[in-house]
Amino acid sequence: MDTGTHVVMGLALGGLSTLDPAVMENTATASSVLIGTIIGSQAPDIDTLLKLKNNAVYIRNHRGITHSIPAVLMWPIAIVALIYPFFPDVNLLHLWIWTFAAVFLHVFVDIFNAYGTQALRPFSSKWVALGIINTFDPFIFSIHVMGLLLWALGAHPGYTFLAIYAVILVYYIIRFQYQQMILKAVKKVVPDATEIIIAPTMRFHQWRIAVMNKHQFFVGVAYKNQVSIFDRFNRVPIPESPVLQAAKKDKNLSAFLSFSPVYRWELDEYDDYYEVRFIDLRYRSNGHYPFVAVVQLDKNLKILRSYTGWIFSEEKLRKKLDIIHG
Repeated sequence: MDTGTHVVMGLALGGLSTLDPAVMENTATASSVLIGTIIGSQAPDIDTLLKLKNNAVYIRNHRGITHSIPAVLMWPIAIVALIYPFFPDVNLLHLWIWTFAAVFLHVFVDIFNAYGTQALRPFSSKWVALGIINTFDPFIFSIHVMGLLLWALGAHPGYTFLAIYAVILVYYIIRFQYQQMILKAVKKVVPDATEIIIAPTMRFHQWRIAVMNKHQFFVGVAYKNQVSIFDRFNRVPIPESPVLQAAKKDKNLSAFLSFSPVYRWELDEYDDYYEVRFIDLRYRSNGHYPFVAVVQLDKNLKILRSYTGWIFSEEKLRKKLDIIHG
């Protein structure tokens, strides 16, 4: 989920903790638990700082080890160790329980996004992405904000958020059923599909779809139970050409390939350089595919420059590659 949603979830867990007698009986425990749930709800996303280094490192590592099983167990211990000196009278067990709940909830809800996490590490490096809830879901964020406002107005935070989380549970079930309905609709349009990726959007009834069979890629949207295919691309295997093999050694393209399961590629030759472009087909927006990896090589197959990330115009891409447009 997005940062804002994780923040309100941390506050909501702090409110929910008021149902715990051990929390309410001790002011130090209540205060420390609220701090613990807020920090715990953000801690796994500390890897966002990798963006400051470069996109390749960020793409390859975001929601990786910081969302893994060992990390989910270690984050609460580290957070409790950070908080304890300021609240020596705290109930350590209950501080740990609620902080652990915040960390676990963060990773758990991220699994339901299309981006997903490597939550099964170290047992598996597979990305777990159920594609049911958008990274920012207006309903989930709004109902949390509503709960916080009710808390501020004097409502009991524990019972308020208990009711809200019951509603959210039903919402997740509805979204799962909706996704299954879309899946059936896609199979009718592409009956020989070998892989189907369905990704939610901020609009409740609209979903992105990327489908492949043995020979083609299909990209489109589903609205309610109606599927519209906008683009079709032939599946062309990556040849064992010297240019492409050299390009695949680039860190940006390597990071892209480690993350993207559905893509097409292009190879262009210019007077004094080659350009290799890989295009992720999952994120079509207004007829454009913004998530790409581009590598430029000279005629001796030395990498000149490269980039991977989100680009919404060719001009911006050229600027990123430090080439004069035109």
